[in-house]
Amino acid sequence: MGLAKEKPLYETPTDYEDDLNLWLLEQIELLRQKRINEVDLPNLIEELEDMGSEQRHALESSYRLVISHLLKWHHQPEQRSSSWEITIFRERANIERREKRSRSLKADAGWIVADIYRYALREAAIETGLPRESFPAECPWTIEQLRDPDFLPA
Repeated sequence: MGLAKEKPLYETPTDYEDDLNLWLLEQIELLRQKRINEVDLPNLIEELEDMGSEQRHALESSYRLVISHLLKWHHQPEQRSSSWEITIFRERANIERREKRSRSLKADAGWIVADIYRYALREAAIETGLPRESFPAECPWTIEQLRDPDFLPA
């Protein structure tokens, strides 16, 4: 005599497109209960891939903001403000937290900085009104300086 088929955990599972948060909570519960056959694998895989991309994008954004503000700090000392300093501090804290949770992203920091520098430079040029040529072609600071909570260029 065969075993009775297990009743689905959710009579009417939430549609991924209708309520992402509730759908995600249901997927988590299905995984906890090892009910893999009920998991919406294609959409769960897509969401996990998106999470990885979002983490990288957030780290890129924090580095971009730190660099653009350091460029402004260095090139317009007369315009320095506590707002700039707070932005630098906040984004460095974000970098520290994100890199602490993801060693692979931390290992990619040099590549990330090289990739986003042109965007940071453009932001600094727009905000300062200075021509792009007045800024270095490559990031003038090391990764350690960009992460250092106390570093500000002279």
